[in-house]
Amino acid sequence: MPSSRQNAVLLIFLVAVAGALVCWRVAPAGLLFPALRWIALAALILYGCLRRTLTAWIFIAMLLGAEIGHDFPAVADHLRVLALIFLRLIKTIIAPLIFATLVVGIAGHSNLRQVGRLGLRSIIFFEVVTTIAIFLGLGAINLSKAGVGVQLPATPSADTGSVGKLSAEDTILHVFPENIAKAVADGAVLQVVVFSLIFAVALAMLSEPKRRPMLTFCESLSEVMFKFTNIVMYMAPLGVGAAVAYTVGHTGIGVIASLVKLLLTLYAALVIFILAVLLPIALMFRVPLRAFCKAVAEPVTIAFGTASSEAALPRAMEAMEAIGVPRQIVAFVIPTGYSFNLTGSSLYLSVAAIFVAQVSGIHLTLGQQLMIMLTLMLTSKGVAGVSRAALVILLATATSVGLPTEPVFLLLGVDQMLDMGRTAVNVLGNCLAAVVMAKWEGEFASETPSPVVAAAIE
Repeated sequence: MPSSRQNAVLLIFLVAVAGALVCWRVAPAGLLFPALRWIALAALILYGCLRRTLTAWIFIAMLLGAEIGHDFPAVADHLRVLALIFLRLIKTIIAPLIFATLVVGIAGHSNLRQVGRLGLRSIIFFEVVTTIAIFLGLGAINLSKAGVGVQLPATPSADTGSVGKLSAEDTILHVFPENIAKAVADGAVLQVVVFSLIFAVALAMLSEPKRRPMLTFCESLSEVMFKFTNIVMYMAPLGVGAAVAYTVGHTGIGVIASLVKLLLTLYAALVIFILAVLLPIALMFRVPLRAFCKAVAEPVTIAFGTASSEAALPRAMEAMEAIGVPRQIVAFVIPTGYSFNLTGSSLYLSVAAIFVAQVSGIHLTLGQQLMIMLTLMLTSKGVAGVSRAALVILLATATSVGLPTEPVFLLLGVDQMLDMGRTAVNVLGNCLAAVVMAKWEGEFASETPSPVVAAAIE
């Protein structure tokens, strides 16, 4: 609960914002307007000191960076180095994280051969649904054009790329690595993914005594990289503030309006995905909607409020068991779905990747967009547990296809609000997958729960 000091600071902030809005309408050229803006920012900074959460500081840094870029563009130009340092640290995470999580996600589920039909049906369902989510996001961002009109300044930096034009043969050849160390050094993420997939399959084919040491190493590596990401994310406010200041200093304040448009685009696409994809699937498999909605209400709410799939996992599994999904199906489908069925995150990544291209002023052909979608389909597997996982995957995808990476920082300012929606849809999609698999296997219990079960989901 907010303390009285926090409430007082927020009141000062709101009064300053209200005063600034009045001045903006009445006398925007006067000194009072910028003074009130800085008073509002000072109140926010004080609130951040009292609140001490990373999300609060990222949001504060975005607004502070926008103000610095607007009032002191020359200073903002020199802040760009902070954003580039943060970018380099994030890039170091990509290859080891993707390798470790893919190997654990595949070799750690070597019992796919034992569960047989259920495993095959689950993977097919996951891939079909996430692919639809990716293409729905692609359509939404191309329709809204949320990033158009905020073109970043061209720089000679190696961190700003361009989408290369390769022949069909070169494009296919570029997917396969000839030297994994070179692939890591060059940021060829698809090559890292292909190597990791083959490595994981080979590891899964070994006997348990021989597989366990390497699997343990990869599990430990993935946990280390999660912690590494958490440490690097403490620099996020500096990186975000510097990136926003530099962008606003060169292009104007319109980037904030573009981020709001992106937020609306994502939530509209998520709602369409639920109504046009998940709901028809539920009707097709005759999922008992009333009982299902009651069961998922709590885990989805937890996921939305915390922006964490892991926080909702125990309750989601209990709720699916309560409405009649057998325990063995719940135990397999939902954890596996956390690696392969991230529908909300997949939809977001497609929206965000094209947004980055639009902000950078890069026109992508249909073929280039399809290559980005293929990259997302492969790189988004297995990273549900890492904080700000979407940032890492988005940077990996941008690096792989030659998009500039600096615009990714602009998304961090609204990432918490974006993350809440996509995480809630991730949990909803995995819960539905568990019921669908139970229906498909003919093992779903009576559609009318017993009184005990009904009480469990209330």
